[in-house]
Amino acid sequence: MEQARTRAKERAFDDYLVASSRLGDAKAFALLVRRWNGRLIAHAWRLLGNRDDAREAVQEAWTEILSGLAGLHDARAFPAWAYRIVSRRCARQIGQAQARRRLAETIANQPEIPAAEAVAANDIDRLRVAIRGLPAAQRAAVALFHLEEMSVAEVAVALGVPAGTVKTRLMHAREKLRKVLQGE
Repeated sequence: MEQARTRAKERAFDDYLVASSRLGDAKAFALLVRRWNGRLIAHAWRLLGNRDDAREAVQEAWTEILSGLAGLHDARAFPAWAYRIVSRRCARQIGQAQARRRLAETIANQPEIPAAEAVAANDIDRLRVAIRGLPAAQRAAVALFHLEEMSVAEVAVALGVPAGTVKTRLMHAREKLRKVLQGE
């Protein structure tokens, strides 16, 4: 009986926090985050199996929750609505991880031809051979940036690495390609 009363009080308080947050009360939203963040992280962790990924998913979900809170007409629906947003974020992360793994497998399965062994008939063939001789991570960055004409930011998203890492990979790849093409 006492537990049911406590649960009802907590639900009423959460309803109040949601309603106040919808009206723009930043303190109410901060308290709502404090009350629900742990539960949402636990949910994301169950879905993703990794605490850091779970925290990232929930952090992104709070942005979506804040922007969509005005459209939530029934404050009592907040828990299910918030969990659904976190679940969608987790599904996106899982999909992105799968895409990165498929890309890595595709790149890893491409034959690496040592540039020194290849005899190229013209400059384009020599360039292709030199690119195939790069390590897989550099080869992927070069292919996406130069061949697919993606921006550094897009390549970073596609490979799941920071933009700075993409720039470093491109720099090292260019240096290796220059040496191979100049016969060093």
